[in-house]
Amino acid sequence: MSSVVDWVRERFTKVQPLPADTLHYQSPPGDEPAYRLHLRLLKDGSGILVVNAATVLHLNPSAAEFAFHMMKGTAPEDVAGYFARRYRVNRDTALRDFSDFRDRVQTLIHTPDLDPVSFLDFERVAPHSQALTAPLRLDCAVTYRLPPGDKAEHAPVKRVRRELNTEEWQSILDSAWQFGIPHIIFTGGEPTLREDLPTLISHCEKNGQVTGLLTDGLKLADKKYLDLLLQTGLDHLMIALQPANKRSWQALETVMPADIFATVHLTLTAGVIRKASSYLEKLAGLGVRSLSLSLADAKYRDQAAALRDLAAELGMSLTWDLPVPYSADNPVNLETAEDEVPSGAGRSWLYLEPDGDALPAQGVSGKVLGNLLKDPWDKVYTPQ
Repeated sequence: MSSVVDWVRERFTKVQPLPADTLHYQSPPGDEPAYRLHLRLLKDGSGILVVNAATVLHLNPSAAEFAFHMMKGTAPEDVAGYFARRYRVNRDTALRDFSDFRDRVQTLIHTPDLDPVSFLDFERVAPHSQALTAPLRLDCAVTYRLPPGDKAEHAPVKRVRRELNTEEWQSILDSAWQFGIPHIIFTGGEPTLREDLPTLISHCEKNGQVTGLLTDGLKLADKKYLDLLLQTGLDHLMIALQPANKRSWQALETVMPADIFATVHLTLTAGVIRKASSYLEKLAGLGVRSLSLSLADAKYRDQAAALRDLAAELGMSLTWDLPVPYSADNPVNLETAEDEVPSGAGRSWLYLEPDGDALPAQGVSGKVLGNLLKDPWDKVYTPQ
């Protein structure tokens, strides 16, 4: 994608860009692998293409237009004619460049863990460094309630006066979609304690949003409940493993054969570290390919590094930027210090508490940005 891109880059200011918008594409039933694309067109004509809520491509104006027509299903010959008229370029060159762009995106979709920079020649952009008009993800703690037997102080229940009801959460999800946020995470507390969780997931599905669930997973040992969540449109899971709890392993045995991407989270405590190697080997045997680790104490950093190496040897990739449901293994006193806030917090994602208060990230309780039930987005989020 050379000559037409260079030509358009030099002259694009003379052409009116496409209107700012957010577009969603879901692969047709039967396509393998199933995938989703979200394209956010910006006012300057550039765009952000999100592949399966995981890979983010920052596109210049011409590439953004290619992505727009690819998602709209415009015939390649029509795209070539459109570019030839719009930019006065050679029709054959435009057709070749569009086909090249489309093929590279399809390669990215169909090749797991492919580096789009090294293999597909997309321009490298440092994570969270680009200006965004809206977050890419909204982490929704829909409840701070915990399962029976878990102590209340393990979640920050005193910080919220109430939980939003179904209609209030649906209103926030709608406003997030209208603002251009393609990815919703449901977390807690324990989000499966909310009876309306399937309803909220289904609402996101109707909007076109990708949804994830962060849970202790115990309720997912019930295959009927898991199937219900899958039928409503749930796209991915993170299960906070309780290694000493037999039902936690049973839940994984139910989840892993299902048609859903699953990550397992493990909090490294003194007791867990002693058996962590065997836990990772057992997870690999169950087919787990994505792992999230957090530390109960900073003194375990060296052990964590060794476990990351073992995870790689076992074929597991590491997920690092998802929040972790508050629980006995992840109590509120482990909240993030202000100087340890991840670089994407408040920019690439926001965290919502059960009453609608928006924080830059989980645990950054000293900086409430506003309340999404009451405040407009331009107060809560400043484009950066």
